[in-house]
Amino acid sequence: MKSPDLQTIFLRLALAAGFLSAVADRLGVWGAHGATNVAWGDMQHFLPYVAKVNPWFPAGLIPAVGWTSTVAEIALAAMLLIGWRTRLAALLSGFVLLAFAIGMTAGTGIKTAFDGSVFAASGGAFLLAKSSNYSFSLDNKLVTK
Repeated sequence: MKSPDLQTIFLRLALAAGFLSAVADRLGVWGAHGATNVAWGDMQHFLPYVAKVNPWFPAGLIPAVGWTSTVAEIALAAMLLIGWRTRLAALLSGFVLLAFAIGMTAGTGIKTAFDGSVFAASGGAFLLAKSSNYSFSLDNKLVTK
Protein backbone atom coordinates (compact mmCIF):
# COMPACT_ATOMS: atom_id res chain seq x y z
CA MET A 1 0.00 0.00 0.00
CA LYS A 2 1.35 3.39 -0.99
CA SER A 3 1.83 5.88 1.85
CA PRO A 4 -0.37 8.99 1.74
CA ASP A 5 0.95 12.07 -0.01
CA LEU A 6 0.86 14.44 2.95
CA GLN A 7 1.89 17.47 0.89
CA THR A 8 -1.20 17.36 -1.30
CA ILE A 9 -3.44 16.73 1.70
CA PHE A 10 -1.94 19.71 3.51
CA LEU A 11 -2.23 21.96 0.46
CA ARG A 12 -5.86 20.96 -0.16
CA LEU A 13 -6.73 21.71 3.47
CA ALA A 14 -4.77 24.97 3.56
CA LEU A 15 -6.35 26.33 0.37
CA ALA A 16 -9.83 25.30 1.50
CA ALA A 17 -9.30 26.87 4.94
CA GLY A 18 -8.15 30.13 3.35
CA PHE A 19 -11.23 30.28 1.13
CA LEU A 20 -13.62 29.37 3.94
CA SER A 21 -12.08 31.81 6.41
CA ALA A 22 -12.45 34.69 3.96
CA VAL A 23 -16.06 33.69 3.25
CA ALA A 24 -16.76 33.34 6.98
CA ASP A 25 -15.44 36.86 7.51
CA ARG A 26 -17.66 38.43 4.87
CA LEU A 27 -20.69 36.52 6.18
CA GLY A 28 -20.11 37.64 9.77
CA VAL A 29 -19.07 34.26 11.19
CA TRP A 30 -15.83 35.68 12.64
CA GLY A 31 -17.70 38.62 14.16
CA ALA A 32 -19.25 41.93 13.27
CA HIS A 33 -17.55 44.67 11.29
CA GLY A 34 -15.07 46.46 13.54
CA ALA A 35 -14.41 43.47 15.80
CA THR A 36 -10.81 42.43 16.40
CA ASN A 37 -9.30 40.56 13.43
CA VAL A 38 -12.44 40.98 11.31
CA ALA A 39 -11.81 42.52 7.90
CA TRP A 40 -15.40 42.99 6.73
CA GLY A 41 -17.96 41.34 9.00
CA ASP A 42 -20.68 41.40 6.38
CA MET A 43 -21.24 41.71 2.64
CA GLN A 44 -22.09 45.40 2.99
CA HIS A 45 -18.51 46.09 4.07
CA PHE A 46 -16.99 43.51 1.74
CA LEU A 47 -18.45 44.92 -1.50
CA PRO A 48 -16.54 48.25 -1.35
CA TYR A 49 -13.36 46.17 -1.09
CA VAL A 50 -14.47 44.15 -4.13
CA ALA A 51 -14.85 47.44 -6.00
CA LYS A 52 -11.38 48.56 -4.87
CA VAL A 53 -9.63 45.39 -6.07
CA ASN A 54 -11.67 45.23 -9.29
CA PRO A 55 -11.37 48.77 -10.65
CA TRP A 56 -12.09 47.52 -14.19
CA PHE A 57 -15.70 46.54 -13.35
CA PRO A 58 -18.51 49.12 -13.40
CA ALA A 59 -20.10 49.80 -10.02
CA GLY A 60 -23.33 48.06 -11.05
CA LEU A 61 -21.52 44.74 -11.45
CA ILE A 62 -19.72 44.78 -8.09
CA PRO A 63 -22.45 42.95 -6.12
CA ALA A 64 -22.49 40.18 -8.74
CA VAL A 65 -18.68 39.95 -8.67
CA GLY A 66 -18.67 39.82 -4.87
CA TRP A 67 -21.33 37.14 -4.63
CA THR A 68 -19.90 35.12 -7.52
CA SER A 69 -16.49 35.06 -5.89
CA THR A 70 -18.08 34.04 -2.58
CA VAL A 71 -19.99 31.14 -4.15
CA ALA A 72 -16.90 30.10 -6.12
CA GLU A 73 -14.74 30.08 -2.99
CA ILE A 74 -17.29 27.93 -1.13
CA ALA A 75 -17.56 25.48 -4.03
CA LEU A 76 -13.79 25.25 -4.54
CA ALA A 77 -13.20 24.78 -0.80
CA ALA A 78 -15.74 21.96 -0.68
CA MET A 79 -14.22 20.27 -3.72
CA LEU A 80 -10.72 20.51 -2.24
CA LEU A 81 -11.83 19.25 1.17
CA ILE A 82 -13.48 16.11 -0.14
CA GLY A 83 -11.06 15.68 -3.01
CA TRP A 84 -13.64 15.65 -5.77
CA ARG A 85 -12.35 16.70 -9.20
CA THR A 86 -9.30 17.85 -7.29
CA ARG A 87 -7.19 18.70 -10.33
CA LEU A 88 -9.92 20.99 -11.70
CA ALA A 89 -10.59 22.52 -8.27
CA ALA A 90 -6.87 23.20 -7.80
CA LEU A 91 -6.51 24.72 -11.27
CA LEU A 92 -9.55 26.97 -10.80
CA SER A 93 -8.32 27.91 -7.32
CA GLY A 94 -5.01 28.96 -8.84
CA PHE A 95 -6.77 31.21 -11.33
CA VAL A 96 -9.11 32.67 -8.69
CA LEU A 97 -6.18 33.42 -6.41
CA LEU A 98 -4.12 34.86 -9.27
CA ALA A 99 -7.03 37.11 -10.25
CA PHE A 100 -7.33 38.19 -6.63
CA ALA A 101 -3.57 38.88 -6.43
CA ILE A 102 -3.73 40.99 -9.59
CA GLY A 103 -6.76 42.83 -8.27
CA MET A 104 -5.07 43.46 -4.93
CA THR A 105 -2.03 44.78 -6.77
CA ALA A 106 -4.17 47.10 -8.90
CA GLY A 107 -6.37 48.27 -6.04
CA THR A 108 -4.18 48.34 -2.96
CA GLY A 109 -0.62 47.83 -4.17
CA ILE A 110 1.65 44.87 -4.63
CA LYS A 111 2.77 44.89 -1.00
CA THR A 112 -0.68 43.82 0.21
CA ALA A 113 -0.71 40.95 -2.29
CA PHE A 114 2.76 39.89 -1.13
CA ASP A 115 1.88 40.31 2.56
CA GLY A 116 -1.24 38.18 2.06
CA SER A 117 0.82 35.52 0.25
CA VAL A 118 -1.79 35.45 -2.49
CA PHE A 119 0.73 34.87 -5.28
CA ALA A 120 2.23 32.02 -3.24
CA ALA A 121 -1.20 30.48 -2.62
CA SER A 122 -1.94 30.74 -6.34
CA GLY A 123 1.36 29.03 -7.16
CA GLY A 124 0.60 26.31 -4.62
CA ALA A 125 -2.80 25.71 -6.18
CA PHE A 126 -1.25 25.42 -9.65
CA LEU A 127 1.33 23.00 -8.26
CA LEU A 128 -1.43 20.94 -6.62
CA ALA A 129 -3.15 20.71 -10.00
CA LYS A 130 -0.02 19.02 -11.40
CA SER A 131 -0.01 16.25 -8.78
CA SER A 132 -0.50 12.70 -10.00
CA ASN A 133 -2.21 11.45 -6.84
CA TYR A 134 -4.61 12.88 -4.28
CA SER A 135 -4.52 10.84 -1.08
CA PHE A 136 -7.67 10.64 1.05
CA SER A 137 -9.80 11.98 -1.77
CA LEU A 138 -13.07 11.07 -3.37
CA ASP A 139 -11.13 11.05 -6.64
CA ASN A 140 -9.10 8.08 -5.40
CA LYS A 141 -12.25 6.23 -4.37
CA LEU A 142 -13.86 6.77 -7.77
CA VAL A 143 -10.89 5.58 -9.83
CA THR A 144 -11.30 2.01 -11.01
CA LYS A 145 -8.17 -0.01 -10.64
